[in-house]
Amino acid sequence: MDKLCRLCPRDCALPRPETARGATGTCGMGTTPRVARAALHFGEEPCISGTRGSGTVFFSGCALRCVFCQNAPISAQGFGREVTPARLREIYQALLAQGAHNINLVTPSHFVPAVRASLTPRLSAPVCYNTSAYDREEALRSLEGLIDIYLPDMKYRSPVLAERYSGAADYPSVADRAIREMFRQTGPFVLGEDGLLRRGVLIRHLMLPGALQDTLDVIDWVAETFPRNSVLFSLLWQYTPPDRPLPYPELAARVSEEDYALAARYLSLRGIEAGFLQEKEAACNEFLPSFDLTGVEET
Repeated sequence: MDKLCRLCPRDCALPRPETARGATGTCGMGTTPRVARAALHFGEEPCISGTRGSGTVFFSGCALRCVFCQNAPISAQGFGREVTPARLREIYQALLAQGAHNINLVTPSHFVPAVRASLTPRLSAPVCYNTSAYDREEALRSLEGLIDIYLPDMKYRSPVLAERYSGAADYPSVADRAIREMFRQTGPFVLGEDGLLRRGVLIRHLMLPGALQDTLDVIDWVAETFPRNSVLFSLLWQYTPPDRPLPYPELAARVSEEDYALAARYLSLRGIEAGFLQEKEAACNEFLPSFDLTGVEET
């Protein structure tokens, strides 16, 4: 019998098969990792992408299911190829051989047991855990000692927005606990002489149209939760309305220049100096990767 899955905060408690075929949980995945792309990526923050790129592995499926997700072909539709932990390890090594500064695991939370196996023994480069922060603390603790850099989102502080856009009113409290656990593991961020992040937490927040107050609440949370300049913070201006019908008309707009400028100034007022801002040009689809199994299939 397949084991009942309680790996993420959805707590589906449903049998989880080995493969995605027949999977009925929110993530839509089996226990075997499914990967859509593994390649050098230059679109992360400078301390992650560096000059040679981040060795980014995009996992399929997601337990959060945001209605505006720009990676819907893999997060909601499940495109990808299933690979064993041993094959995952080979993918990491291939990316490092191409010059990757780090290994960047994107949306891996529903595959934690297999990911943990793929990272043992430790790799020779930093490992980044790139997540929505809709993570169970227990799952994160099981990765302690294997993850060097956590790249969590803090999507919302408002349970109303979290429910409206992600069907997860508990997101703010779950992400709060998850990111605190990440910081417990890594401590204050450490940059190398080359400017690359070696260890620590980089919190990202994607501004949404018409949700300026929630952005300010996220900034307040960062300022009040962590010692000053002990975490990095990235204020993202890259929201682009997806090319598909959305259930909420306000999401058809873009974030205004005025709102982004206000949020950037508020960062300074709250004393958050370590981090990154985006140029307006980031709000387009040109920076989205192609999900075409690059680097996934054996040659």
